Amino acid sequence: MTVRDVWRWIRTPLTLLVLLGVLGYGAWWGYRTVLTAGNPKGPVTCVTQSAKVVVPSQVTVRVLNGGTVRGFAGDVAKTLRERGYKVSVVGNTDEQVGNVVVVGADLTSPEVVLVASNFAGVTLRADARADHTVDVLLGAKVDGYMPATGFKTEVPIPGGEVCLPSQTPTPTPTPTPTPGARKS
Repeated sequence: MTVRDVWRWIRTPLTLLVLLGVLGYGAWWGYRTVLTAGNPKGPVTCVTQSAKVVVPSQVTVRVLNGGTVRGFAGDVAKTLRERGYKVSVVGNTDEQVGNVVVVGADLTSPEVVLVASNFAGVTLRADARADHTVDVLLGAKVDGYMPATGFKTEVPIPGGEVCLPSQTPTPTPTPTPTPGARKS
């Protein structure tokens, strides 16, 4: 047996071992990445600001339709934009929503209180999101869901400091407001 024959005999198993090592490393890396995907609240992408009040132009809102009325999220987003809010996403949610649900970092966060004041019969939900965006989940379209008057144009900030979304907010970290298949 020559050296060439020996090399030919060893080359195939050696190549398979190298490929198996690469495949094993890829599987280990993928598994580790999935398990350590990071903080479920998402990366902190808000900017701490000194202010006495929060106004609509400082609040980033995502409007998501969880009902059956097509175009409802677009209508609400248009009204919120007219009232001065930054609407970053208009879409759908897989969650079936009855009344309007406003989701934010904390139930008493100034941005959540400000957005919620735009809706009648609103339900508040906190998910401790780090980026301080606010989601508006829409359900059935009923008369008076978004009164033309009586909503707040500013909310005082206790302590004089607030963390508001940066100019490039991250996606909401909770599964509730992810875009779904229904049309807004």
